[in-house]
Amino acid sequence: MRARMIVLAGPSGAGKSRLAERLGLPVLTLDDFYKSEGDPTLPLITTGANAGLVDWDHPDSWLPDDALEAIEQLCSDGRTEVPDYDIGLSQRRGSHVVELGGSRYFVAEGIFAQEVVRPARERGQLAAAYCVRQHRVVTFWRRLTRDLREQRKPPLVAVRRGLALMRDQKRVVEHAVALGCEPVSPDQAYAAVSALVTHTSADA
Repeated sequence: MRARMIVLAGPSGAGKSRLAERLGLPVLTLDDFYKSEGDPTLPLITTGANAGLVDWDHPDSWLPDDALEAIEQLCSDGRTEVPDYDIGLSQRRGSHVVELGGSRYFVAEGIFAQEVVRPARERGQLAAAYCVRQHRVVTFWRRLTRDLREQRKPPLVAVRRGLALMRDQKRVVEHAVALGCEPVSPDQAYAAVSALVTHTSADA
C-alpha cells in the first residue's frame, strides 16, 4: 500500500471542496463518478415540487464500484484516470489523471464519500474519515450561491432543492456518522488532517 485516503463527506455546500483545496493534498473528486443523464437506472424524485426530476442526491445516481476502483489504484499505484464530469450538463466530458506524486495521503471528497468508508477501511486504505458540517442555513446559502454561479441547476430548481436539502441535513450527517465518519467543522477537519500529515512526516 503506497498511500492511504482521507475522506471528506458531508452535505452539499458544507465546504468539502474548499477544505480539500486548503489542505494541499492530492484530491480525488468523487462527484466525478456520477452517472450521466439518460442512464435508465437513475433514481427519480417521487414527491414534492421536484417530482419526476432525477434525484442527484440519491446514492443510486452514483457509481460506487468505479470510485472504489480508482481508490484502489491510487493507494497501490499512486495514479488513476477518472472521468471529467460536468454537473451543469449532467454528463461526462472526457477524463483526467490524478497522480499522488509521492504523497502518502490523498483526499477523497463528495456527497457520497461516506459510502466508501467501510470498504476502504476493510481494505486498509483509510487513514481518516470526516463529515464536514456547518449550520444548515450557512450550508443552504453557500450551496445556493454556488449552484447559481456555476449554473448547475435552473434557479427555481436550485432553490427548491436547497430547501429540501436543508431540511434533510441532520439525516445526512447522521448517516455519514453511522458509516464511520467523525462529524467536524471545516476548521476542525483541517487541524486534524494537518496533525496527521505532520506526525507521519516526523516519523518518516
